[in-house]
Amino acid sequence: MSQNAYYSLKIFPFLLLLLLLTACNSKIDTTETNVSEPIRYLALGDSYTIGTGINEENNYPHQLSDSLTARGYTLDTTAVIATNGWTTTDLKNGIDEAQPEPNFDLVTLLIGVNNQYQGLDIELYRNEFKELLDKAITFAKGDTSNIIVISIPNYGVTPFGQSRNPVVIRQEIEIYNSIAKQFAADFGIPFINITELSELVENDPSLLATDGLHPSAQMYAMWVQRILPTVNKIVQDHE
Repeated sequence: MSQNAYYSLKIFPFLLLLLLLTACNSKIDTTETNVSEPIRYLALGDSYTIGTGINEENNYPHQLSDSLTARGYTLDTTAVIATNGWTTTDLKNGIDEAQPEPNFDLVTLLIGVNNQYQGLDIELYRNEFKELLDKAITFAKGDTSNIIVISIPNYGVTPFGQSRNPVVIRQEIEIYNSIAKQFAADFGIPFINITELSELVENDPSLLATDGLHPSAQMYAMWVQRILPTVNKIVQDHE
């Protein structure tokens, strides 16, 4: 056997071992890398969703998106269909005009305070909230696990609400929230209660916007902390 052949036989096992280790390391790196798809988020609602009285980037949908981004998720879209003063009927019309696509990974729904404020028939809310929830399911790719229903705040504790009948306001909003909660339960959709948080403004004016009615950015941040654990589960399942 020549000297070159001898060295080749000695070196070959080490080269083979090196190749195997490289292949294994490459496989480990690939399987442990967790890259999520960009998230599409749609928020449906009224003044409490659009953020009346504050800068839009501080409303709860955008703070929620920022929180997800800070946790390493990529947000493809944060779409908001909401306007100050909207009732369930107005939101339905706004959705028909916007015609969102049925490809969202997360949809939130918060609506009803203006139905209560305007003294509209509670049955109108019951019927139209169900229709809005059906639409939300469609926008969420037909997957109810991608949806969150958020309770209506109690504006009766605000300076604006105190000038009216705060006891009646609270009682009626409880009825509206019970309807929304029941529909959410029927579909197995999480219902996030932020009403109790909204009542903290009674003793802390910093939680109110300058209009004395709507939430401040600080209040919305509290909402997001309440909502975030449920949203985290939704987006983790999305990965």
